[in-house]
Amino acid sequence: MLDHIFEYLHFHFSIEAPIVLLILIFLEAVLSADNAIALAAIAQGLDDKKLEEQALNFGLVVAYVLRITLLLTATWVEKFWQFELIGAAYLLWLVFQHFTSEEEETDGHHHHGPRFASLLQVIPVIALTDLAFSLDSVTTAIAVSDEKWLVITGTTIGVVTLRFMAGLFIRWLDEFENLEDAGYITVAFVGLRLLIKVVNDPLVPPQWMMVTAIALILTWGFSKRNPPEEVELVISEPEPEKSAGVKE
Repeated sequence: MLDHIFEYLHFHFSIEAPIVLLILIFLEAVLSADNAIALAAIAQGLDDKKLEEQALNFGLVVAYVLRITLLLTATWVEKFWQFELIGAAYLLWLVFQHFTSEEEETDGHHHHGPRFASLLQVIPVIALTDLAFSLDSVTTAIAVSDEKWLVITGTTIGVVTLRFMAGLFIRWLDEFENLEDAGYITVAFVGLRLLIKVVNDPLVPPQWMMVTAIALILTWGFSKRNPPEEVELVISEPEPEKSAGVKE
């Protein structure tokens, strides 16, 4: 009786549903690492930590709306290879802009790419960047499950995870010297994968190969720390103690 009710409502709760949901969340988390680095690097163009956090919050709200729209129209979008071509071109343009722009140093952090004067400038860039990444991840999600509610739930949790990861990467970009370059190399992988999919779909590398390559590049990104700023604090802190001793 219950089975007939669930079939009537097109809302299929089964033993497999939680497993599929966990798989979708895992895929979103794994495939979002490069996305999180790119969004964090874009947000850093504001040069203000509070504004960077706000940019990620508002940008990902817009990005979430665009992702859900993409999910609901995925079967239609997949018919037009032009969307994937535009997404690939946009991601590769971001990579080109990063590696060809002049490096600027602010508060000890070396930054490539554009600078933004306000939230209104950076929010659309964050949303469009996430949308370009979603062209690849949404296809993967739909391949895992045809249930729209499962995919939307996985996407919702994925966006929350992406926000958390991007917040971490904003701090890590200041801490690790090669992480920003590593992030954009992985962005190039995603852009090239989309481009290959448009040109010759059978040549598209499998997801396990992409995940392995991204993991190796990010390992390199975390391999070298910037010189610790704490050294200056350690040197300056003992001085008051010495002066206090002299007074006594």
